[in-house]
Amino acid sequence: MGQRLSGGRSCLDVPGGLLPQPPPPPPPVRRRLALLFAMLCVWLYLLVYSCAGSCAAAPGLLLLGSGSRAAHAPPAPGPDGPPPRLPFPAAPATQSAAGGEVAEGAASQEEQSPETPDSPSPISSFFSGSGSKRLPQAIIIGVKKGGTRALLEFLRVHPDVRAVGAEPHFFDRSYDKGLAWYRDLMPRTLEGQITMEKTPSYFVTREAPARISAMSKDTKLLVVVRDPVTRAVSDYTQTLSKRPDIPSFESLAFRNRSAGLVDRSWSAIQIGLYAEHLERWLRHFPARQMLFVSGERLVRDPAGELGRVQDFLGLKRIISDKHFYFNQTKGFPCLKKAEGSGRPHCLGKTKGRPHPEIDAQVLRQLRDFYRPFNRKFYQMTGHDFGWD
Repeated sequence: MGQRLSGGRSCLDVPGGLLPQPPPPPPPVRRRLALLFAMLCVWLYLLVYSCAGSCAAAPGLLLLGSGSRAAHAPPAPGPDGPPPRLPFPAAPATQSAAGGEVAEGAASQEEQSPETPDSPSPISSFFSGSGSKRLPQAIIIGVKKGGTRALLEFLRVHPDVRAVGAEPHFFDRSYDKGLAWYRDLMPRTLEGQITMEKTPSYFVTREAPARISAMSKDTKLLVVVRDPVTRAVSDYTQTLSKRPDIPSFESLAFRNRSAGLVDRSWSAIQIGLYAEHLERWLRHFPARQMLFVSGERLVRDPAGELGRVQDFLGLKRIISDKHFYFNQTKGFPCLKKAEGSGRPHCLGKTKGRPHPEIDAQVLRQLRDFYRPFNRKFYQMTGHDFGWD
């Protein structure tokens, strides 16, 4: 077979029978990287899992502290930081400026307070990269039947606005549940997005200004205002749709019709005293942090009014005329494309109800009643809304 070497041996006839085999080649680089990545994932999993207990315990710490020290706690240190420590006593009886009736009206409430959503696990939140829940940086605080729902729906078209759909009613009805509960209601946001909510009854709730200020003194506040006489009729119309047996508008609006004595204790009248409610807010927030949106202009020129709102919130002007069309049947603007949909969207059937016919003399008496309050409101806001 092979060529003979000296000594008569074949080249294959070596001790042991065969030449020693070369060592096996090292594993491919790709396999090494896969193994390294798997070990890294296991390490991250254990790291986050070990933090889960302490993270879950954090909301409980928010309830610690009492008295004046907790009441003057500083605002949250950052959008991802823990909420400020505030006292949350057993639910006090929240008084509204509307006297016997809460301004939003428990019987006339169209949207129920949302239930606390299921929270994702720390692990899924860590790997999903879907943003985080933050306390709102801006709140639509009022007014009822002024156009708050329209403003919220229009704003949600903006890609940098994330808002709660239902009204949380945290600062008037559920404050005892704590800021951790409130924050859990918020949608997840990415860096640069604004978290918002709207609850119209905040504007007339006496405790709301101090409570929102305690959460964050930097909160931006939006108030949608409307001719208080028209607003009162709209408020009455909403209640009438649910309770057809209620007394007439005239009998509720006056204590003594012949003497022209208006009943200020009726919530539909009380809400329209904008100047009185605003005084309470200005004790806790500077005027520059409040924007008053005209409900009338929101109907006539939604893009123009939304331009002011976007500027106030520090947003790029994205919402424009191209987003709206006017619905002749309803009598107000609708969206050509709603958030998350490619189809046109109008507000629900509860919006734009036809008002009952009110005696012209009654409307004149109410306009005379509101005139001094309106003028004071114009002075306080630096804007004449033209209701007189």
